[in-house]
Amino acid sequence: MGVFLRVLLVLSLFGVGTSSGDGALVLGYYQEKCPLLEEIVRHTVERAVYRDPRMAASLLRLHFHDCFVMGCDASVLLDSFDGMVSEKQALPNLNSLRGFEVIDEIKYNLEEACPYTVSCADIIAIVARDAVELRGGPRWEVRLGRRDSLKASFDGANKFIPAPNSSLDTLIENFSQHGLDEGDLVALSGSHTMGKARCLSFRQGIYEESPERRYDHFQRYTTFLDILRSICPETGSDNRLAPLDHVTPFEFDNHYFLNIIQGRGLLPSDNALVDEEDQEGVILRHVWAYASDREAFFRAFANSVVKMGNINVLTESEGEIRRTCRFINT
Repeated sequence: MGVFLRVLLVLSLFGVGTSSGDGALVLGYYQEKCPLLEEIVRHTVERAVYRDPRMAASLLRLHFHDCFVMGCDASVLLDSFDGMVSEKQALPNLNSLRGFEVIDEIKYNLEEACPYTVSCADIIAIVARDAVELRGGPRWEVRLGRRDSLKASFDGANKFIPAPNSSLDTLIENFSQHGLDEGDLVALSGSHTMGKARCLSFRQGIYEESPERRYDHFQRYTTFLDILRSICPETGSDNRLAPLDHVTPFEFDNHYFLNIIQGRGLLPSDNALVDEEDQEGVILRHVWAYASDREAFFRAFANSVVKMGNINVLTESEGEIRRTCRFINT
């Protein structure tokens, strides 16, 4: 076997330069075409997060809600047009998803610096990484080369974005449909270590009876629930906000896992990670591991968000590079 063929064999065995997995996306994709890309994105995200610390969580959430519907293709950014209903109007996103203006500003600046070059889908992926790092979380390398979808999926957004009251089995099935396993589920749930949620999202969880609350002789749950119920009454005030992590709501750390172990997760889907048992006990082991080791959580989160960022990406001649992120090119 010739040297060249042996090199190709080694590369294929290690997944280098192949089209499988994240091989379609590469590091340094815009290095020559748009060398100021990362600087422009970072500067804009820094200013947005400085003005509104909650914006970091909102920008990260854009990445999740984009990738879970048709893949990481910036479909979530499209406004309604020509009979197509925007994903922004879907129940998980309506009056909830934020950060579109930050993406708009970045795209405008990039079009000035390197017109018709950087996709909106790649912008979302870089923004998510920078938002996490700016709030004390891990940094990861973002492989680029995504292209933008030509359509949105209102029905997909309603179907595939996990509901805040999802059971553990529902969450596992949902993540599995996107090629993500139970380890990814726990790590990515850790994004709820920062940000806030609307009363509409957590009302069910704070007014439902449970054995733990019924026999709460030491008031471990009662005080926390009283606080939440003061924010969120049984009816009305749907848009009032409570922090997902009541300890460090604007920092990316591992307090989320400590909270849910103590029964102080905000969303029913958060508490499901510890209240409901998976057959192998994998999820609970991950929860305890991340609660006790922040760096282990950071490594797992970075690996899982990179994996998520490769869901059904459009590359090469697929889709397009939008000139504005809210509308397809005409």
